[in-house]
Amino acid sequence: MKLVVGLGNPGKEYEGSRHNIGFRIVNYLSNEYGGDFNLDKKSNSEVSEIKINPVRSREGSQRASASNGVNSQKVLLAKPQTFVNKSGEAVKKLAKSYKLKPGSLIIIHDDLDIPFGRVKTSFGRSSAGHKGVESIIKALKTDKFYRIRIGTFGNHLAKIRKIKDKRKRLNEMNKFVIGPFGPSEKPKLNKLIETAVEKVLQL
Repeated sequence: MKLVVGLGNPGKEYEGSRHNIGFRIVNYLSNEYGGDFNLDKKSNSEVSEIKINPVRSREGSQRASASNGVNSQKVLLAKPQTFVNKSGEAVKKLAKSYKLKPGSLIIIHDDLDIPFGRVKTSFGRSSAGHKGVESIIKALKTDKFYRIRIGTFGNHLAKIRKIKDKRKRLNEMNKFVIGPFGPSEKPKLNKLIETAVEKVLQL
């Protein structure tokens, strides 16, 4: 079984924010494969169990094969309700509860160092400053898990990074992260989510 964790913050005020792109992607996966999210109180996470065909594409015939349980793989989708910076607490409990094997964990999160529209996969790398990933590494005492990194860097963030006043710069960066995608970004979101899903299916 694989555990796919989308990072994000709970609450309607954060829906649609850049920081919640992980939530949106696991929501897409759950809807695509007939899952249903329910609160798991032990881990303080919303979880959805699905079965997918571990292949490289999502053609109609392959989706039907997965739904029929033929050559399918069990996948647990999770949305920690701990807020991003404390994601490690939930992930540790989920990994223990479901007796997760090494290499079976996939974390999906936003990445400020990757241009918007691009998606990268990595394994066994440092958090690179992402507080949610840092929390998970600390809780699990390992960085040996996969990450699907969703690019959110753009011109607006580039301007923010040039602000000389540190406090103002950090404040603006925080607003950027928890803010909604801009008008020029929204038309490209569906394609971005589909690309991320393809990468999850490849692992």
